[in-house]
Amino acid sequence: MHEKKFLKTIAIASGKFGVGKTTVTANLAIAMNKLGRKAMLMDSDFALRNIEALLHLPPKDRPQHRLNRYDFLQDILVVSPDGINILSAGHSALTKLQRLNILDAIDRCTNDIDVLLIDTTSGILENIAFFCSAAQEIIILTSPEHASIADAVALINVLYSRYQEKQFHVLVNYAKNDEEALEVFRRLSLAAETCQSISLDYLGNLPLDEAVQMAVQAQRAFVDLYPRCPASRSIIKIGKKILQGRDKVKGTLQFCIGQLLTAGSPR
Repeated sequence: MHEKKFLKTIAIASGKFGVGKTTVTANLAIAMNKLGRKAMLMDSDFALRNIEALLHLPPKDRPQHRLNRYDFLQDILVVSPDGINILSAGHSALTKLQRLNILDAIDRCTNDIDVLLIDTTSGILENIAFFCSAAQEIIILTSPEHASIADAVALINVLYSRYQEKQFHVLVNYAKNDEEALEVFRRLSLAAETCQSISLDYLGNLPLDEAVQMAVQAQRAFVDLYPRCPASRSIIKIGKKILQGRDKVKGTLQFCIGQLLTAGSPR
């Protein structure tokens, strides 16, 4: 029997709406595919299907009773033209059996994918913190806005104080230039340094780029539609940095996915 390979599991979170998290997550997954790694996207807001809407994927009927079956995976997976598997149940309330079936389905896919990217909802809700707590790595997405930085700090503090999370990657979106992005990271670091146990790693930035908004309006990934634009070059660079980084193991895949999808108290 072959041993299952390690699955890098990354939660992408923000403390504020409107920082481009779903756009960044979807394009990062596609960038990783272009770099030769197979990525799966999990839309943690099972009801809204944000990623599917962003990429203009055709709606797929997902009868909820089918989630009780062992062979249901084809009912909740949508495959993008780029070959990205997108996991979205299409229902906001799932039974424990259905969550466990999703757990088992992802576990069976481990040898077919390299990276699981989780697009969390924005804010500081309990379930968002739970998703971040379960993932092996956490990326905090923020922007130069004061409110965005303050909300990112609040999210980090919640994850540290309630879930003992200490290590975070920071990705800055909508920066005018590298200097502004680094200033955002500096301000975030100063605000978080009240606790010396917290470690922040600067992952990079995505610049203000009109190609991003044009791609969103066309319901396409900017890394596909405008592969040579500044944002595309940046997302490829960020993807490389993540894939080349040292894997952080917080538990087995079964434990990690179980934390994500089964009911229970935060640890």
